[in-house]
Amino acid sequence: MRIIVGLLFAAASFSSCGGGMAVRREAEKTAVDRRYDSVFWDTWGDGFAEVSVYGFETPRDGELRDGESILIFSSEKLGKIPVIKLNWLRNFQTGISDFSEMNTSFLSLVNGRMAKTSFSRQNWDGHLFAQAVFDPSGIRVMDGDAALQTLENQENWMSEDGLIFWARGMAGPFLKPGETVTLPFLTGLRSAKDARQPMAWSRVQLTRGAEAEKVETSAGEFVVELYSADLPSGKGFRFMIEKDAPYRMVRWQTTAGEVGELYASERVKYWEMNLPGGEEALRQLGLEPRTPRLIPDEPQNE
Repeated sequence: MRIIVGLLFAAASFSSCGGGMAVRREAEKTAVDRRYDSVFWDTWGDGFAEVSVYGFETPRDGELRDGESILIFSSEKLGKIPVIKLNWLRNFQTGISDFSEMNTSFLSLVNGRMAKTSFSRQNWDGHLFAQAVFDPSGIRVMDGDAALQTLENQENWMSEDGLIFWARGMAGPFLKPGETVTLPFLTGLRSAKDARQPMAWSRVQLTRGAEAEKVETSAGEFVVELYSADLPSGKGFRFMIEKDAPYRMVRWQTTAGEVGELYASERVKYWEMNLPGGEEALRQLGLEPRTPRLIPDEPQNE
């Protein structure tokens, strides 16, 4: 499936399960950011997860690969901390090999900051795993159980793995239409693995578009706002976000060549759908259940 997405990048000059009511009560007791208001909890306090399916293309081994990407947002607890958790899955084919990736990120609803993020990748070459834990004393980056590096915290920073929370209005900085701000920026785990480099600090220019616009996708017509993140290196991210709640991501694009577009979205208790018959819920999301892949034996002539 080829995705046709209008060009979101313009020349930019550089001048970051199912917790429901229990999570809401804990967050409202401890939150320092009152933007987690009743409108926020009307969505994230219902005990359901938001599951959104995207058609997407991503560059890998010098070629654009078609695949599906699934974003699963839910409110729950990380230890005692109320959080919004995101599982961001990407699945595509690279020739003979299946290719699967998942980012899991936790946004604290106490301070609106990233609490933890992890990344895993599996294909026929093998698998890898890394995670970063965001503590007041510093950011601990681990590969498996071994600590690789510790980074000092920066003031008012943004992480690549947290950009989607920012674009959806779940994390600061909370910009007015047309407003721009520049902040310290931490490389994401996926980008660090692709570059074979450690996570590192740089700077990012964050911009909220001045005007909303209408776009059409397979999931319907949406009024969206554009949120942009640009680095001095020329690397950039674009997110087209619903103008009104629940502020879902409708499209995204990166300067690396990855693009995605919303195909379907539902609020479901997917953890209650693991028994036979639960596969039918996939069709509401535009997905076919997985089927046996072995080619049947041809009958022998007698």
